[in-house]
Amino acid sequence: MQYKTFKDAKLSALGFGNMRLPTLDNGTIDTDEANKMIAYAYENGINYFDTAYGYHGGESERFIGASLARFPRDTWYLASKFPGYEKRAEWKPAEVFEEQLQKCAVDYFDFYLLHNVYENNLKTYLNTKWNIIDYLLAQKDAGRIKYLGFSSHAGNEIFMKFLSLYGDKMEFCQIELNALDWKLQDAKTKYKALIERGIPVWVMEPVRGGRLASLSAANEERLKAARPDESIAAWAFRWLQTLPQVSVTLSGMTRMEQVQDNVRTFAENKPLNTDEKKLYEEIISGLAEMLPCTSCRYCLSGCPRELDIPTLLALYNDCRFEPSMIANMAVDAMKPSKRPSSCIACGKCLEVCPQSINVPEALRHFQSILDKIPHFALVPPVEEDE
Repeated sequence: MQYKTFKDAKLSALGFGNMRLPTLDNGTIDTDEANKMIAYAYENGINYFDTAYGYHGGESERFIGASLARFPRDTWYLASKFPGYEKRAEWKPAEVFEEQLQKCAVDYFDFYLLHNVYENNLKTYLNTKWNIIDYLLAQKDAGRIKYLGFSSHAGNEIFMKFLSLYGDKMEFCQIELNALDWKLQDAKTKYKALIERGIPVWVMEPVRGGRLASLSAANEERLKAARPDESIAAWAFRWLQTLPQVSVTLSGMTRMEQVQDNVRTFAENKPLNTDEKKLYEEIISGLAEMLPCTSCRYCLSGCPRELDIPTLLALYNDCRFEPSMIANMAVDAMKPSKRPSSCIACGKCLEVCPQSINVPEALRHFQSILDKIPHFALVPPVEEDE
């Protein structure tokens, strides 16, 4: 197992994400199988285990706490997250935090994150009525949180705003990062911003929920020809190994075979060379059929609804690859009058678009995709104390 040094901790480069544990037919965690997977991971060098308040209906924390209790406490690191994405009328951070400690059966969290700082909950985290961040910083001072960070699926504007406000307090950051989202979700901008601030990068969704682990037969043949001994999923991890500032790469593993394959991959550091990287990025970029919007913004001046068309088209491109909860969250955070459903198909944008994009048709289709995505339990906007 490869390890990365983080302050006074030696972390396994591969972290075990506990969001996609194996389940039984009734939807509950298959604890027998999951315990075997955790034991195999631990015995093969994985020492970083990630969970969150809401994973598996609230049972992930309870499971991983009990599973890790088999091993000495000073041999593993546990990460959990504050559920600021939930819809609650009031927030009592002490009650949430104490509940999490109790469920995990630990006295402290090695790593703790503000869960998914994004457009619709930034004010929740910043609201002085609840003082969520100040409370967590106090827990860090008390030794009940060793390292405090945040995760985010936000657009770059909100991401940068949070960094400007609390970047000096955050010791690490977890972002969605893979060869597809490097461009599709502009993850490269987040990555570079974190590097500039000296904030270590944690990776989530390295294989895009499994989508990058299974490609077309023709593309898999091309990769196998270049690296016969590597699995397709391993290519996604090897691509990440070309990014020197990545500390921990989390993988949400559901089957023992995935754990075994990932452990083999992280037994050594074998980043893609220049030709391999070019080949892989060519294959991955071909997965998403993107509208050629260049964000020239010519379409904005004539739009009677004053829609942010470039932003909407960027989110639509994400959904063209696969229906995206991230896009759904971003649109949900917009005022109703600024969502794709507000387009009146007047055609003003068509007259000025250099790429000849049929914007009204794209926004109509985008809304039809959003209508089919299961609604996420999002927090409502709240008034921020100034």
